[in-house]
Amino acid sequence: MLTKRIIPCLDVDHGRVVKGKKFQNIQDVANPVELGRYYSEQGADELVFYDITATYEDRDIFINIVEKVAEAIRIPFTIGGGISKVEDFRKVLMAGADKVSVNSAAVMNPQLIKEAALKFGAQCVVLSIDAKRNNHGSWDVYVKGGRENTGIDAIEWAQRGQNLGAGEICINSIDTDGVKKGYDLELNKKLSDLLTIPIIASGGAGKMQDFSDVLKVGADAALAASVFHYKEILISDLKNYLHNESIPVRRV
Repeated sequence: MLTKRIIPCLDVDHGRVVKGKKFQNIQDVANPVELGRYYSEQGADELVFYDITATYEDRDIFINIVEKVAEAIRIPFTIGGGISKVEDFRKVLMAGADKVSVNSAAVMNPQLIKEAALKFGAQCVVLSIDAKRNNHGSWDVYVKGGRENTGIDAIEWAQRGQNLGAGEICINSIDTDGVKKGYDLELNKKLSDLLTIPIIASGGAGKMQDFSDVLKVGADAALAASVFHYKEILISDLKNYLHNESIPVRRV
């Protein structure tokens, strides 16, 4: 079995790490470079940094922070938010990031996934999907930081993203985001059964068992924010727990 990954997520708003619930009630947490360094030392497998207002405010990504993070940490990291064209991929990768995450821009222009994968390799392209349950037993894709429902089926969009060349899918459940009641297991299982590329589960981690549950239904990685930011769960403790649950992880 391939090693499962634990990925802290750092939502950045105007140079500070912030956290909210279901994209609401945003609170200041920390400096992104210092927090990134801390997680790198604590044994995180990767990091994800999202510029959560770049797309909504229609502005460029925080390249200065990307460069500082690249100098400070020794693990792979992904940058997302405000990515709208292939040139944005180049800027972020040149600044030191290992992967680039696209969300809203890929929905508006699906060929962006294909162009970026052909130019930089599929391993650099992460398709991030914000999904919310509807009244028909499925999930809709939301864009612009969870503000706008596209009406696109999330499962179909993930499959299309894979076909276009995305190397990974990061699936974030808006319904469970920040609530700490567990990941959307049904959504993650459906995707893991259908896709051949890795799936990163996002939204809902509250206790160690939540990580175990979602990794056991097929997610390749589990992403979380507040439980790590507020030191409710330490990564070393979590990895020991997962190891004891017979889940393969890289331990420090």
